[in-house]
Amino acid sequence: MLSLVHLKVLAAVARHGSVTEAAKELNYSQPSVSHHLSRLEAATGAKLVQKVGRGIRLTPEGRLLANRATEIVGRVDAAAGELAAQVGLKAGRVRLAANASVLATIVPAAAAVLAEAHPGLTLSIIDRHPVEALEMLRQGDIDVALVPRHTDAPLDDEGFRMVHVADDTVHLVSRRAGDSVANHRRSAWIGGCQWCQGELTAVCRAYGFAPRIESVCDDMVVVQALVAAGIGVTTLPGLSLRAHRLPGIHTTEIPDFTRRIDAVTFGEPPDPPATSALIDAITESVGSGSPAAR
Repeated sequence: MLSLVHLKVLAAVARHGSVTEAAKELNYSQPSVSHHLSRLEAATGAKLVQKVGRGIRLTPEGRLLANRATEIVGRVDAAAGELAAQVGLKAGRVRLAANASVLATIVPAAAAVLAEAHPGLTLSIIDRHPVEALEMLRQGDIDVALVPRHTDAPLDDEGFRMVHVADDTVHLVSRRAGDSVANHRRSAWIGGCQWCQGELTAVCRAYGFAPRIESVCDDMVVVQALVAAGIGVTTLPGLSLRAHRLPGIHTTEIPDFTRRIDAVTFGEPPDPPATSALIDAITESVGSGSPAAR
């Protein structure tokens, strides 16, 4: 088997045409260089160098292998340099998925913090609902899913690991100022995606009734327009209202009901350096455990 050390020695000898100069470059002794050359000849079964007077020269087989050795050593050195840069966060890419309200509020500030701390890192951002983001995370298509949840229960796969980065408020959205969820037991409600609809249902059940969901829309801009038009009432998180607020609606924070924002990764710890750097940027920009919206 060819040894990388032996190939480095042969490449150095080829560059300098001298065992003495190769030994100086590699910080080896001359006998050590000669020993490596002998071991390489034994491994290949070919005569690679021959003595000429007081010096040496490469045989045709030696020149052939030396050319390949130079290429191989160069590629290995380049790979080592690239890996060191990525581990040292001087290069690389980290991928994040989140839904629209989180992307419009938390992520821009986190991206700025990450860019300032690690300008060599590239941040790729994907707009996905929480369920889709978690599936992408499970499949290895992203590195971090930034997801809102109205429960602190573990996710359904023990491979997920969560970092709590913020809490978000939940608001009743209607056309009346100072309104209450309790006033809308018989009202038509506007639901969203399955994830959001579960949150809406949990809020209404806390007030002793099940919502009558007559319309379904998952766009926070359209939902507010429907409320303003009198189509129904709904609940929206504070982050959605920070991202967009339509005139003609009123919002009332629902007491004692928040949702948590988690940065989720998948697999055994520790996270890759770029993933950890992104999570650090998110928690720094938001403030771990602090309200994301009021």
